[in-house]
Amino acid sequence: MPPVSDPAASGNLRPILRSPSLLTREVLAGVLTALALIPEVISFSVIAGVDPQVSLIASVVLCLAMSVFGGRPAMVTAAAGSVALVIGPMVHQHGVGYILPAVILAGIIQILFGLCAWRA
Repeated sequence: MPPVSDPAASGNLRPILRSPSLLTREVLAGVLTALALIPEVISFSVIAGVDPQVSLIASVVLCLAMSVFGGRPAMVTAAAGSVALVIGPMVHQHGVGYILPAVILAGIIQILFGLCAWRA
């Protein structure tokens, strides 16, 4: 992998904290991304038949988890329309209570794929 010249893309936080202009740029990018996600999350909650407040809270938790556990440069973590289409019928048949176990099971499957070095 070639060396990264942009401190924000390298994942190193110290240069970002030392440079006010770089910190401003990164914070602004995060705020704009979060604001752009709001209508998307609300529309996906309508598709899935879930209360928009639940979807907004889940989106915040998802973004915070990805900021703590890491991601890739220029990666936007957000809800997906395909997931909303799959979750919708499940919510209508079984209720909102089945979302959390389904998400946990999907996460376990992804962890197993990662441990086995399988690519999905």
